Amino acid sequence: MRDPDKPQQIIDAAIRVFARNGYYNSRVSDIAREAGIASGTIYLYFKTKDEILVTLFREKMAEWVALVRKAIADDRDPVTKIRKIVALHFKVIEEHPDLAEVVQVELRQGQKFFRGASAHEVSAYFDVIQGVLEEGVAAGRIRRDLPVKIATKMLFGAMDQLATSWVLGKRAYRLTDAADPVATIFLKGVCTDGV
Repeated sequence: MRDPDKPQQIIDAAIRVFARNGYYNSRVSDIAREAGIASGTIYLYFKTKDEILVTLFREKMAEWVALVRKAIADDRDPVTKIRKIVALHFKVIEEHPDLAEVVQVELRQGQKFFRGASAHEVSAYFDVIQGVLEEGVAAGRIRRDLPVKIATKMLFGAMDQLATSWVLGKRAYRLTDAADPVATIFLKGVCTDGV
């Protein structure tokens, strides 16, 4: 009999194990031990360790995109939305250091992963950022000549690089302190007026 809560229990255990040991040094039996279940039980829900990683990423990214959409839904000002996206990005990473370790470091070990498994989930996040930038262009707050797709990837790239540096730097400072400067630098480059 399958337990509907078991896959989430396995994913949560996998995040802790991958963060602690590294993905390649982790075994399914380590995840089972961390989850407090028998190794064989994992195979009722996931065929391989890779499948656990891909499912973990897809679920967490879907939750992330939903969280961002909800956080900016009531704002009319695209500049405020950009500031909220950056602040939320850093806040969530800082509050979930094990997940940050897995997403910012462990997932990057396999280039194949980013070419295939994650493309849809990452593009959903890009769509949110791009939509806000397009709103800003339409409202006259963001330059009409802005190459929106490039700006979208630049903002994501800046947030992603700071998050990776924070994880690799053993979280020696508050990542959330970088939110306002990152948003301001980006907005000074894309806005029609002062920010």
